[in-house]
Amino acid sequence: MSEQLRTVLDQVVHVGGVDRPFGELGPRDVAQHAAALSEAVGWGPTARIASFARAWADLARRMDEADAATVAELDPVVIVELAPSLWFVASGS
Repeated sequence: MSEQLRTVLDQVVHVGGVDRPFGELGPRDVAQHAAALSEAVGWGPTARIASFARAWADLARRMDEADAATVAELDPVVIVELAPSLWFVASGS
């Protein structure tokens, strides 16, 4: 496993009221987070949240298509490809 992939999977994210490693999130967690972000979208500064909501919805769709029980079960290329759009990956990571 590449260091970049390990960094992404180990990244702690706040989903459903708890902090968890990204790689352990299941489809329901991801879909609920996408929905919560979508609900937070508004005008002005909160409009920027829309792109993150779409990225999380795309992740949920890809997990469903791959029948992945956790993010870590997705193709590593897909995980690394999607990670920057989910907002939690620091620049240069």
